[in-house]
Amino acid sequence: MAGVTDRPFRVLCREHGAALAVSEMVIADPSFWNTRKSRHRLDHTGETAPISIQIAGGDAEMLAESARQNVEQGAQIIDINMGCPAKKVCNKAAGSALMKDESLVEQILDAVVKAVNVPVTLKIRTGWSRENMNALTVAKIAEQAGIQALAIHGRTRACAYKGEAEYDTIATVKQSLSIPVLANGDIDSPEKAKYVLDHTNADGLLIGRAAQGRPWIFNEINHFLTHGEHAPEKTLNEQRAIMLRHVSELHEFYGEVMGVRIARKHLAWYLKEQEDGISFRKIFNQIETPKPQLDAINAYFERAYNQGEKAA
Repeated sequence: MAGVTDRPFRVLCREHGAALAVSEMVIADPSFWNTRKSRHRLDHTGETAPISIQIAGGDAEMLAESARQNVEQGAQIIDINMGCPAKKVCNKAAGSALMKDESLVEQILDAVVKAVNVPVTLKIRTGWSRENMNALTVAKIAEQAGIQALAIHGRTRACAYKGEAEYDTIATVKQSLSIPVLANGDIDSPEKAKYVLDHTNADGLLIGRAAQGRPWIFNEINHFLTHGEHAPEKTLNEQRAIMLRHVSELHEFYGEVMGVRIARKHLAWYLKEQEDGISFRKIFNQIETPKPQLDAINAYFERAYNQGEKAA
């Protein structure tokens, strides 16, 4: 979720029911630590505890030092990424590419756990290809190393995000471990959340892409699991308020130029299911300054509200 789960988005998700919001992936290589991108990724000002920082890399000592540095800067949980399938990450022998080398996995986990006095968690996939489904082996290595919780995406590294996630592997791992296991992959509705929990007996769920443009999905799932019925749909005015606040905070967090650019992709996610979303996005993407972006969102919802009244 690099490039998505920045501080404004994390705060929004927590306010709408997420129990934990993990940071964007931070590269362990210290040569990247003082870049503008890294500074934004390490900014947790005003966030609700616990603060979980996700680190990535392929060198055990470098990851251990990154963990120490992040704890000094306020991290309360260190999350190690061995689940990202992106080529630019895997080509550096990081992310899910690490699952190919179980001895290196063990070295990394041992080094990071010993380096810090806060909980260390791990995110993996079911394996690095369909022919090499080694999630259970890696999970047992993780438990032995002192990892406090394990998240599993129901695809292999080779699958990337193609096809459908499978949950049988997650169920097997959960049955075999004593530490908490969290299920991830294609959980995009309250019904799917309940199915995955029932099927895997997982201790919790990770929601990623389904929260893009729908940060209130966490409340929807919590409500359904608690009450067995759907929460009321967000009204147009509620959606407008969330979008306006989100875009305003992007402007403030990144500054005028970058904030305006980053707001464009979030706007696209919010409106991806709207019939006129594509045409509005073309207009919105031409806007170069903050206030006109906010004015355009207001105008869009005014039109939608008026059209709804006429239809009624």
